[in-house]
Amino acid sequence: MTDNITKRKLRLGALLLGSASAFAIAAPAFAQEEPPVAVEAGEEDGLELRQEKVVVQGIRKSLSDSSDIKRNAQGVVDAITAEDMGKFPDTNLAESLQRITGVSIDRANGEGSRVTVRGFGPDFNLVLLNGRQMPSAYLDGGAPASRSFDFGNLASEGIAGVDVYKTGRADLATGGIGSTLNIKTARPLDSPGLKFSGGIKGVFDQSVTSLGDDKVTPEISGIFSNTLADGTMGIAVAASFQERESGVAQFGTSSGWRGAYLGSENNWGTLPQPPGDTQVTNRPGATDIYSVPQNGNYSLTNINRERTNAQIALQWAPTDRIEATLDYFYSKNKVETERSDLSVWFNHGNTTSAWTDGPIASPLSYDEDFGDGGSDLSMGTARLGSVSENNSLGLNVDWQATDNLTFTFDAHSSTAESNPDSPYGTAGVISVADFSLRSQGLDFSGDLPSLSLGFQPPFTDIGADRMLGTGSTFQASSIKTEIDQVQLFAKYEFDSSIVNSVDFGVASTKNSYRGTFSNNQRDSWGGVGSPDDYPDDIFRRLDLSENFDEFSGSSSTFPQFFVVDFDRLIAVMDQPIGAFGPVCGGDGVCTADNLQDDRRTEEDSLSAFFQVNSDFNLGSIPATLNAGIRYEETEVVSEALVGFPTGTAWVAANELSLIGLTDPANRDFTRLEGEYDYWLPSVDIQVEPRDDIILRASYSRTMTRPNYADIQGGQSVAQLFRVDGGDGTSGNPALEPFLSWNLDLSAEWYYDEGSYISVGYFDKEVENFIGRDVFSDTPFDVYTPIGGARYDAAVAALGTTDADAVRQWIFNNTNPAGYEIFFTDGNGFHTGNIFGIAGEDPLVSFDISRPVNRDTKNVDGFEIAWQHFLGDTGFGWIANYTAVNGDVEFNNLSVPSSGDVQTPLVGLSDSYNLVGFYDKNGLQARVAYNWRDKFLTSATGVSGQPNNPLYVEDFGQVDLSASYDVTERVTVFAEGINVLNETTRTVGRTSGYVNFATQTGSRYNIGARYTW
Repeated sequence: MTDNITKRKLRLGALLLGSASAFAIAAPAFAQEEPPVAVEAGEEDGLELRQEKVVVQGIRKSLSDSSDIKRNAQGVVDAITAEDMGKFPDTNLAESLQRITGVSIDRANGEGSRVTVRGFGPDFNLVLLNGRQMPSAYLDGGAPASRSFDFGNLASEGIAGVDVYKTGRADLATGGIGSTLNIKTARPLDSPGLKFSGGIKGVFDQSVTSLGDDKVTPEISGIFSNTLADGTMGIAVAASFQERESGVAQFGTSSGWRGAYLGSENNWGTLPQPPGDTQVTNRPGATDIYSVPQNGNYSLTNINRERTNAQIALQWAPTDRIEATLDYFYSKNKVETERSDLSVWFNHGNTTSAWTDGPIASPLSYDEDFGDGGSDLSMGTARLGSVSENNSLGLNVDWQATDNLTFTFDAHSSTAESNPDSPYGTAGVISVADFSLRSQGLDFSGDLPSLSLGFQPPFTDIGADRMLGTGSTFQASSIKTEIDQVQLFAKYEFDSSIVNSVDFGVASTKNSYRGTFSNNQRDSWGGVGSPDDYPDDIFRRLDLSENFDEFSGSSSTFPQFFVVDFDRLIAVMDQPIGAFGPVCGGDGVCTADNLQDDRRTEEDSLSAFFQVNSDFNLGSIPATLNAGIRYEETEVVSEALVGFPTGTAWVAANELSLIGLTDPANRDFTRLEGEYDYWLPSVDIQVEPRDDIILRASYSRTMTRPNYADIQGGQSVAQLFRVDGGDGTSGNPALEPFLSWNLDLSAEWYYDEGSYISVGYFDKEVENFIGRDVFSDTPFDVYTPIGGARYDAAVAALGTTDADAVRQWIFNNTNPAGYEIFFTDGNGFHTGNIFGIAGEDPLVSFDISRPVNRDTKNVDGFEIAWQHFLGDTGFGWIANYTAVNGDVEFNNLSVPSSGDVQTPLVGLSDSYNLVGFYDKNGLQARVAYNWRDKFLTSATGVSGQPNNPLYVEDFGQVDLSASYDVTERVTVFAEGINVLNETTRTVGRTSGYVNFATQTGSRYNIGARYTW
């Protein structure tokens, strides 16, 4: 394959250079009047200078520079620039980008993380660093698979600006249907002389939960730049360190909602059918759609983050015709997390519920009574640790070979890597439980679902003396992507032609990805040992509801739970207890030695482009035309580690587990390949009917590659499955990329310095949307007790399919060879495993979800932006609004049983921004309100259930900032993020299906900056 790629590179390079040479020879035949002679500064030409150059700094300078970039750009481009070297408008790039028209952000732990542009989510936007394609390593659970870039890893110091290209261009790297974002770092020769800026900041985050203590954390940053040897050499160095304490209080149906069901369906998890429905109030009708909660979870999380950034740029311009830049960029983001939670699990037995009217019936309440048998009230503790590092080393050489011909050579090697940073893996979780629970219920009528609990007599509350360690899971995820890229560009400028210049170039890009996942899980949910094995003082009683005080009705939820000392619990459970061995093997290192998922993909891409740039007149109106075409060829080789289970065990009432799935002796790699190539044309035309008005029209074809999970070369299944079967996923490296035909129209009026109004319309027709085919398969020779001889005998004897009752009957009445008992209480109730038996039980069936290219869909919308400086008052504002429409929405009235496989676009939403500012006499102040409408964030549910939508409800927040120049060199400043303490909710088909309700709180910064 390598030889073939090399041959194609040589063939395309020769073809492109030959075409460019032929065009350069032929082009002068097109005549044009001689251009006017430029007037040099200070020349005695009789002209009177009528303008004075006014030096502007601060917010006005940044906004004025950004409007100049927009005005002078080819196509539709928006930008953010630094107010001065080392002073980007926000401490987080994503939080700055959200102020650009059409750009909205996803937040992680209350801080901007990933961007959505014109309704296209993070995976549809390509991020460049100084024009170079950057790798990403976004940890998103399981074996990581996202291509999206996490801006939370980058500090803003050292960033000179960000350009957002919303229209396609032949000379832009492919990958961004939504946009291409180019992050530009400081270059010393762009700002000659000695420059220095250093700052110190204290960060106070009010989101810290009751698990920790509020405290001020430091942030230190600095940038140094200087030019030497008469301005022919330069060095710029920037570095920053930030420590941040933050927290999240969250309710979640973290195991998802079961369904959606039709009111007429009758199987496990559905509401009881008549005449057994006397406990259902306003039962959903036969054609109504409803879902039932699998669990309810309240969690408190504290996060400690340490972020380090550093960069250096060396420049050398030995002559006026050569400029070389060698630069290195480094970032490290270390995150440590502690979490405690309280959760209930619904077994869908003796339930009482109330519902709203259809066609989608939402739960008002859902309650379950366990009777005298009791159940478990679970409380968990977790430690999570990860570290993400980015490295990028690049060389760029600009060479003006002749007065007309310029070459640019650029090469870089960049890596992005995220790994566990704890002996407990990326996420280590141990559960404890009180087994004296009699009843549980959730009231979904408020913004925050409220929990009610009842206990077996004589207990009325939780008790440390009844707590028992149960199951555990230690997950370790890692991702590494590496991009090696070589690019050669050229520009030929004509002395006399209707064509001003032509741009052409070739590039070779190798993208190597590896994502891994291991899971050390012990399914001892029935309990380990006895309560006497666990010291009472490792359980600390804590109020739960006070952490949700921004939600109305938070005081009505169950108020208290136990925070568990994680390290001491590990010490207890990492030694033999009863029939169980140490949870971590006795050495405290709890991650699995062997990988469960190991996905490796290599994409080799070859690209070439040719672009013509022309200025001309339409009558008396100046016009510009840029037309080009880009060729992209990509070969994909993908491998994935596939596990093969050897058996099954029924481990809890509604949980079964695959045996041997993670055993290295039962795994091997499978390999699949794919390839594609496309021609991507683009045309931009702009006319200027007046000096202050620009009309633009663009038409282009762009592409975005599928995410790594979709093109993986193997099939994996979940270790746990339910009584109705298991779930699995399969990859497809032969997927075609998303392809979009894009039309953009805009009108821009630059009526004053730094002030403008723009109106734009965009239309995107996107091919190859990726959907999922779900097919049932029995890929392994493993058997499930559900539906076998023992199960059938139990159902016949009991007259019920209640899981607890069936398991108890099997323990009491069948051959001991088919089960093992872990725990027996005083009433003879057993807990343990029941194994599947070949020849007696049926094969386990799995619903395998596989990505496939499906629909062509249309997205269109409009953008309006107004930036205004209110004369010399110092006041001004920015206002923008983006509306997005399309036939890409999720159909909430379609249920999984219909077989309708949907291909919606995640992230589609309207948004607007309002920013008011003041900048005069050394005082700068800004207040910003950013709002985003409700949007689909996933179509597969919390636990990966197909056709189970997740929506983030509309959200807006207010941010404030102010600074004052104490002296010419010293500035003090303060910032406030989310000062109104806004909360967020993620819901299902209606607002009643709450998946997550999250409170993060406000963040405040205060500091000082010294500038030389």
